[in-house]
Amino acid sequence: MIEFDRVTVTYAGAATPTIRDVTLSIGEGELCLVAGHTGTGKSTLLRAVNGLVPHFTGGTLAGRVTVAGRDTRTHPPRELADVVGYVGQDPLHGFVTDTVEEELAYALEQLAVPAPAMRKRVEETLDLLGIADLRHRPLRTLSGGQQQRVAIGAVLTAHPRVVVLDEPTSALDPTAAEDVLAAVTRLVHDLGITILIAEHRLERVAHYADRLLHLPGDGTVIDGPPARILATAAVAPPIVELGRLAGWHPLPLSVRDARRAAAPLRARLEDHEPPCRGFGVGTVELLAHDVVVRYGRHTAVAGVDLQLRTGEVVALMGRNGSGKSSLLWALQGSGPRQRGTVTTGGTDPAKLSPTDARRRVGLVPQTPADLLYLDTVDAECAAADADGVPGACRALLDDLAPGIPGDLHPRDLSEGQRLALVLAIQLTAAPPVVLLDEPTRGLDYTAKRHFTRIVRGLARNGTAVVVATHDVELVAALADRVVVMAQGEIVADGPTADIIAASPAFAPQVAKILHPQPWLTVADVAEALR
Repeated sequence: MIEFDRVTVTYAGAATPTIRDVTLSIGEGELCLVAGHTGTGKSTLLRAVNGLVPHFTGGTLAGRVTVAGRDTRTHPPRELADVVGYVGQDPLHGFVTDTVEEELAYALEQLAVPAPAMRKRVEETLDLLGIADLRHRPLRTLSGGQQQRVAIGAVLTAHPRVVVLDEPTSALDPTAAEDVLAAVTRLVHDLGITILIAEHRLERVAHYADRLLHLPGDGTVIDGPPARILATAAVAPPIVELGRLAGWHPLPLSVRDARRAAAPLRARLEDHEPPCRGFGVGTVELLAHDVVVRYGRHTAVAGVDLQLRTGEVVALMGRNGSGKSSLLWALQGSGPRQRGTVTTGGTDPAKLSPTDARRRVGLVPQTPADLLYLDTVDAECAAADADGVPGACRALLDDLAPGIPGDLHPRDLSEGQRLALVLAIQLTAAPPVVLLDEPTRGLDYTAKRHFTRIVRGLARNGTAVVVATHDVELVAALADRVVVMAQGEIVADGPTADIIAASPAFAPQVAKILHPQPWLTVADVAEALR
């Protein structure tokens, strides 16, 4: 179905190729997982399948890529659209219509599918992805996770023979991610569709994959069974790291298989207790009471009360569309708030100027690029320093993500680099409260560990931090406290272990494997065994 024949891709100005001398053969009905650190060429590999590389991205492609017999050198993306469906990392940038139903039908209209067949396919896709209740919603009003499901659906309606997904679950809550991956697996098993998925959250996908394509960072691709490749790969999900620690062989990739092997490990841990994290420590830094946010007739936040304390990291969790982002914007003061009060430092940030509000509450949104408006990284840093110490923002950026050239345009940065730049800009104002909305989208395991150290450092210095996230592994490693929202209300609030350890939806892999013992991370287990 897909053939790579000695493929090398080199971008203009690059000293070395992004991918080098790659030869692969991917058959019909295979689910291939593409893994590797950020910046190793995963997106380049995926975009070569539908001709975006080099027809759209530029650069030089040597060798040959064929899909269903069509050579991507002579067939641009529009001539592969009936064979290859592609969903990028940012679904909002790919939308071309106004509503969910129109977006699902758009590709069918371009392919001249008859109206009765078009209606049938749209209905099937709405049901497949569980988004039938969104059919008439404007795309701009959807949460990030809902937009991601719509983007996947818009590709599936065309019934392509190959589907390419770049970080398809990054904005999805755990249950929605399982539903989408179950639907993707069904396409592979029942219809013989070939699927390529690039994903940083390997714990969600590895046990579904038939093959793993690992990009170690030198331009090459290592191809093989997931368990064999992950046994030595630099990127590995918690289940594999726990298996390495416990000496399990072969390494399990599913929680079910790991639990079968875990009895001796649970016995070794019986006399140990996981480390305690702070909860409710520090003074109240921000107090919110009866906060209500509405968009037209839709109530996004329904009378929320919340306290944030100094030195505490709070994880804000909940399914897509539960009101997390709306609550963060209301707390920061920039977003709408129809009712309720927010007080920090004796004042309501909504009543302050944008500059003063930023000094009280810093917010990094789901799409950090929304806060970037200048032509270079250096210009963004200089603007952030305008009312403070010159060079402070650049120093913060070098700590978060060293080596970013100052003359680069912010739009040319990777997802992780953009996040680092916006975080540096917000932290330059030294706000006592920092709100982070899905901050680990596009970050690999190594980058997330670095991010965790940075956030814990902020907390040690007295900052109150809120991280809205669907990444349960991040929450297990980072948060002191977890707040869960549903339908605009807070339905749970307490210490991390109490909220997530026994939750079917929010429990991390280690908690599922070692249940009923309350362990959350591989690092905690390793420390106990030492």
